[in-house]
Amino acid sequence: MAFKSHLPNILTSMNLVCGCLAVICALKSDVYPMVWATYLIWVSAIFDFLDGMAARVLKSYSELGKQLDSLADMVSFGVAPGMILYAMIQDEAARSQEWIAYFALIIPVLSALRLAKFNIDEEQSESFIGLPTPANALLIGSLPLLLEKGNIKIAALVGTPEVLAAIGVFLSLLLVSKIGMFSLKVKSYGWNGNELVYSFLALAALILIVLPYSALPIIILLYISISIVQSLLFKLKKS
Repeated sequence: MAFKSHLPNILTSMNLVCGCLAVICALKSDVYPMVWATYLIWVSAIFDFLDGMAARVLKSYSELGKQLDSLADMVSFGVAPGMILYAMIQDEAARSQEWIAYFALIIPVLSALRLAKFNIDEEQSESFIGLPTPANALLIGSLPLLLEKGNIKIAALVGTPEVLAAIGVFLSLLLVSKIGMFSLKVKSYGWNGNELVYSFLALAALILIVLPYSALPIIILLYISISIVQSLLFKLKKS
């Protein structure tokens, strides 16, 4: 019984370990392939999903677990994507442009603000206000894979220091925006009430099959676009 109560925190700690390893891979790209940082961000996201599921199934909620989860997310979904983007810009920039890489530091700063706001906001239990940090980290964390194995034209467009910095700033501002983002959590397994989630997941699976190496950035951008449209429609209905 004692082990069950600690299982969610163990899974959260594994999220944190993977985030730390992603930072190491990003900053030592001359030793480790940059795409390793991509894969470690993905594994962090899996552990982040599993710790919440374990807490719900085992009914093992605690204030300690809540705080540990935020601290782990800060590293895995704040610091790690920031360091990945920093290293990517450094690799692509000429010596006179290396200062552009420091724009990547906006990611951990606004991720911290996003997580702090989430912890004290009781209105985000069913949906999100602003882009969730895991979604942001998955998009930025997948850029090394996109540049290495994705579509050549897309990689050439995205892979310049200026565009990479702009992506980081834009996504960071979305983190602290007032835009409503739909949650992928489902209360039941039926179609009714889950139409948007199931439709999005089906479309995401199709994109993953057709464009395996470029899929994740496209899926996250699709998630953002649908959320913005849904948020605008909701505001129009209320007005």
